Amino acid sequence: MNNDRSTKRQRELLNFVDGFIQGHGYGPSYREIMRALGYKSVSTVAIHIDGLITKGYLRKRDNSARSLEVVTTHLDDASTRKSVTPTQEKWIINAVTERFDALEKQHDDKVLDELYVLIGALKILGLEDAHVAMRARLSDIIKR
Repeated sequence: MNNDRSTKRQRELLNFVDGFIQGHGYGPSYREIMRALGYKSVSTVAIHIDGLITKGYLRKRDNSARSLEVVTTHLDDASTRKSVTPTQEKWIINAVTERFDALEKQHDDKVLDELYVLIGALKILGLEDAHVAMRARLSDIIKR
């Protein structure tokens, strides 16, 4: 799993997770993956899932069970993607928050334009939860 090229097992696991989500509306448990794919332990599943997350094929919405989401089923496409590091995520969230603070002090069309761009960037970068929250906050400000 340490190499950048996908393996047959990675494809099999990714396809299983994708099909499970499409069929059930939520992600499979590690134990369900283990049984379906014939792994001998849950820790093996965790290693493979973590590898696919690191490479950008999967992500976890949060730390709850069944929170896996498929980013892409095209393993070759994902290898060219770069995931956002926690430091980068913190930077962009701080940049958006600073713009909100400035806009709330005084309405400025330039700051509003910057907010639209930064909030759009959140979505493009895959920071969906932050995108939804910041978009809602922007809507509230515009309604005032």
